[in-house]
Amino acid sequence: MAETATSSSSSKLQHFPIAFFAMIMGTSGLSLAWQKAAVVLELPALVGQVLIILVACLFLAVSLGYVLKILRFPETSLKEFHHPIKISFFPAFSISLLLLSIATLHISADLSLYLWAIGCIMHLGFTLHVITQWIHHPKFQIQHSTPAWFIPVVGNILVPISGVEHGFYELSWFFFSIGLVYWIVLKTLIFNRVLFHDPLPEKLLPTLFILIAPPAVGFLSYTKLNGGEIDGFSRILFYSAMFLVLLLFTQIERFRRIPFFLSWWAYSFPLAAASIAIQTMYQASGSPFFGILSWISLVLVTLVISLLLFKTVKATLSGGVFKPD
Repeated sequence: MAETATSSSSSKLQHFPIAFFAMIMGTSGLSLAWQKAAVVLELPALVGQVLIILVACLFLAVSLGYVLKILRFPETSLKEFHHPIKISFFPAFSISLLLLSIATLHISADLSLYLWAIGCIMHLGFTLHVITQWIHHPKFQIQHSTPAWFIPVVGNILVPISGVEHGFYELSWFFFSIGLVYWIVLKTLIFNRVLFHDPLPEKLLPTLFILIAPPAVGFLSYTKLNGGEIDGFSRILFYSAMFLVLLLFTQIERFRRIPFFLSWWAYSFPLAAASIAIQTMYQASGSPFFGILSWISLVLVTLVISLLLFKTVKATLSGGVFKPD
């Protein structure tokens, strides 16, 4: 029986998915949404603080799990790193560092700076590697292009949110420019794929929500770079994100029928980013309409991520997420 248990644990570790880091992105986004709500909606700051602790614990647990996988099953990890779709989830690690940097900005400036610096260096490396793979490797087919390809790009757009606070203004513009330009390029490729080729498989349909993240995060970063002012370009980014939220919510019945996969976590970070963007617009405009939307979006993203955590814990305990594709 002990051998069976050991074999089961070994199998779970071998199939420990890199996509688990999407959970860190989602819970970090929820923490930031509640931090913003403490200022804009005057909700208790304690909620955001507790969530930061939860995110830090999850980040350490997932990181430890994947490091053990690399040590025990290097071939499996390397195969995942060269997978045409899974490779896009590796930058979720550096994005998690950047999000933790934002979350700890007003707790410890030094810790935030260290996390930001490490996150920037790692994410730039991931971005260069992934784009190099796209350019030079013949293994990529049109069916491999999914909204998950945005993940290496979204991280670059995140950099200015804490980068400006740490005084790295030009470097923040550098990363923002990478994220913005390649977001537009990739968005064109993804729309070509979904419009003129086979539809996304059911397992990957939730990744369509990733489309929301670049304009929503772009709005937050550009506003930070712009000294907090909401100008015409800010509004273009904001309303582009809101249109995508509306578009995807008109298709909620399609998403409701999808059984649970880790790809469900694609709902989380984009919705959290949209909630923070709405609260930022409310803070700047004072419009009661955006005030109502701020409450609705915060409640929605809290419920969605609570459900995702419940489903993930259940699937983890049953071993449902530790299966080969």
